[in-house]
Amino acid sequence: MYLDPEVDRALARRAAAEGITKAELVRRVLAAAVSERPRPRARGVFEGPRDLGAGAERYLAEMGFGEG
Repeated sequence: MYLDPEVDRALARRAAAEGITKAELVRRVLAAAVSERPRPRARGVFEGPRDLGAGAERYLAEMGFGEG
């Protein structure tokens, strides 16, 4: 596998900080990347109304929040 020298150095630093080899770090990162657990997505950061904070009361009322 080819890695840019910058990435290779960063992997070496991180592996050393964690007390493991670069190979073990790569195995762990790849295993996590292909695991079946979906990564949580931040809600409201990149999707949804842009004025959610300013219009919170209006959006809650439109959704029926707080109604019997």
